[in-house]
Amino acid sequence: MVKLFKKVLAILVVLTLSLTTLFACTKDVTISKNAPENDKDIVLLFTNDVHCAVDDNIGYAALAEYKKRLANDNYVILADAGDFSQGAPIGTLSKGLFLVDIMKKVGYDFCIPGNHEFDYNMANFLQNCLELNNLIFSSNFIDLRNNKSVLPPYKIFSLGNKKVALVGATTPESFTKSTPTYFQDSMGKYIYTLSEDNNGRKLYRSIQKAVNDARKEGADYVILIGHLGIDGTTERWKSTTVIANTTGIDAVIDGHSHEVYNQMVKNKSGREIPLVQTGTKLKNIGQLTINKAGEISIQMVDHVVPIDGSPVENERGQKIHAKDPEVDRFIKDIQAKYQDSIKEVIIPTNKVNLITTFPFSKDRAVRKAETNLGDLCADAYRTVLGADIGFMNGGGIRNEIPLGNVTYEDCLKVMPFNNLATLIKCKGQVIKDALEMGAHLFPEENGGFIHVSGLTYTIDGTIPSSVKLDDKNNFVSVDGEYRVRDIKVDGKDLDLNKEYTVACHDYMLINGGDGYTMFKGSEVLKDRIMPDVDALVEYLKAEGTSNYTNLAGAGRITIIQ
Repeated sequence: MVKLFKKVLAILVVLTLSLTTLFACTKDVTISKNAPENDKDIVLLFTNDVHCAVDDNIGYAALAEYKKRLANDNYVILADAGDFSQGAPIGTLSKGLFLVDIMKKVGYDFCIPGNHEFDYNMANFLQNCLELNNLIFSSNFIDLRNNKSVLPPYKIFSLGNKKVALVGATTPESFTKSTPTYFQDSMGKYIYTLSEDNNGRKLYRSIQKAVNDARKEGADYVILIGHLGIDGTTERWKSTTVIANTTGIDAVIDGHSHEVYNQMVKNKSGREIPLVQTGTKLKNIGQLTINKAGEISIQMVDHVVPIDGSPVENERGQKIHAKDPEVDRFIKDIQAKYQDSIKEVIIPTNKVNLITTFPFSKDRAVRKAETNLGDLCADAYRTVLGADIGFMNGGGIRNEIPLGNVTYEDCLKVMPFNNLATLIKCKGQVIKDALEMGAHLFPEENGGFIHVSGLTYTIDGTIPSSVKLDDKNNFVSVDGEYRVRDIKVDGKDLDLNKEYTVACHDYMLINGGDGYTMFKGSEVLKDRIMPDVDALVEYLKAEGTSNYTNLAGAGRITIIQ
């Protein structure tokens, strides 16, 4: 063991010294695999959950530069673990196509669909797959009409005298984390599956089959690229659970939960394998290296230092990164195509911080507690559509609104999903069930957490959730005591048999997003009448932000820990 450590340490020292003019890396995790010597190191670079942040943090142009320079002395593969095409206007306005174009220019070799790749509808997703030169893979995305994989399950790269297989896996949470109807036919019947069930075995079998098939084709190494996650995700579909129920995988590159981790996890046979995720928005670049002797090491590249020796930070303390000039120009040209049209100023003198995260906290508060921006979004739906009640799911609020000039672009960053404002009529019992669904994961972060307008309620976190879900995480029923209580509409107790009008977006009210199936069958009064961002803009123009000075909101949601 001591010899192995010394050998790996020596290799890492050589690699670090050769790249000190380029990169600063965090601590690594290493495992060993017996294999004949290769002529070069194999380097797998990876990203996850970029969410359209093409020039945030390290940026795509710096990633392209890193890949290009590593390729001088190594075999290099570049992979992405999903959620690359949605999250900012550059994605929304092109339905992901601008991001596809950029990723081709950067030189990606392997991508998998995250749940948000489906946000622009299934036809658009499949078209984007074609535009990405069919470099999107998933072992568990199946067309039920012919029981065949929609995408190739894996790809084998021949690199020197070694073969490396990358296997793709997409979280079955995509049904509710994207839009359920996109996986259905016109009659509401599911025609696609992501190998979901109530115990996770279908997912494990789909992944295991792809791993076994890749081994049979001669793969020396098999690496799972998964959009699975750990924190705040479904237990049976977590990356750690998948590892515990599979064998033959040498490492897992993860995404979905926006975490940064680099750890060892035991697989089904008791062997420890690396599990790594880089966070989100290119905060880090992941680097998995298989050296000539067959040893695997993993690093987080968090700083790309310019080649010309200029300071690593500018006068404002911002990191400066070396960029591929051609990729940098390509991105700037795309940005110029849409920037002028979204610079319209909505509020010229906003003096209120409208937040998704409380100061000094890393938690996305908007997914587990009331915030002033959650209140504002719910108010926008209720006011613009003339409803009794306004709802807004925390996962649909993707960015904060800054001080100073507020533009249409700022609003698009808050609501980038192309959802459509919708008004329905439903009974009080449906509203109570929806609030219970929104609170069932508390105190964990939950994209389905409901912000409200025209309504107040209490979440009692001391009561265990008794929400029953189906195998796709859709709401079925409440089989015990409710966690939500003291529900009042306009100051009066909610009447479970009375009908109320509810305004939100079609994702929740019509398409059953985040598992909100209780709204199915409700009378639709205004059917997808405008984009969600336009409802927000209209409200801001009329009402401004002066009523939202309290970061924790107006006290509409009371929480008992």
